[in-house]
Amino acid sequence: MREGARLPADNNSQKTPYVGSMSQENRMTPQASNNNPPDALERAIPVFPLTGAILMPNSQLPLNIFEPRYLAMVDAAMAKNGLVGMVQPRDQAQKPKCYDVGCVGKISEYAALDDGRYLIALAGLCRFKVIEELPVTTPFRQMVVDYDGFKETDMEDRPDGFLADRGELADALDQYLTNRQLACDWDAVKAADDETLVNGICMIAPFEPAEKQALLEAQTLESRAVLLKSLLDFDAMAQDPNGYHQPH
Repeated sequence: MREGARLPADNNSQKTPYVGSMSQENRMTPQASNNNPPDALERAIPVFPLTGAILMPNSQLPLNIFEPRYLAMVDAAMAKNGLVGMVQPRDQAQKPKCYDVGCVGKISEYAALDDGRYLIALAGLCRFKVIEELPVTTPFRQMVVDYDGFKETDMEDRPDGFLADRGELADALDQYLTNRQLACDWDAVKAADDETLVNGICMIAPFEPAEKQALLEAQTLESRAVLLKSLLDFDAMAQDPNGYHQPH
């Protein structure tokens, strides 16, 4: 399993529509609450560049940590405030440039395994814009970030029911998963609120990195849902242009 690949998670610990279970031996330990007020979000944070992985506010991202530099990153975060920023690299260089927008999360679950790996879950708090990278002596990268422009959208209470038609989104998801021979926990999908459903699909569906970045940068949940539906529909058309019919 590559660094950062999704892991099964306890149903009670993950706010996404795709859930499984962990063995008792590897069960992660819940950490302190992630209900940070906006002024508790520090501007200088460690960052984890990972292609194809995005963290959304109010969502959980399970991660498998095994590289020494990222084990050190988790140790440092756990010793301080538990905050880690997720960003996507722009290229494949040894020290890649990163996209300007990422999301900070707090370590909400943690397990140290006998083989030296850590299993953690990040609880998404707020998106950020990268201001600058800090010159550091740590093996992991650290950046100064700015949360302005995202706090109001990401950290306010969101009433459910903003999706105009959950049925159309569910149909598009079903077609996408069928085309790619992927499975889904449909009971969890039906039980998820709108924000959890939209953000969960964005995080877990195997979209291209640039597509995931566009979903992350969508200013509102409503605009993210529209873009998500468009990506699912486009994939269906690409897979079977003659058999796909846009619902009306």
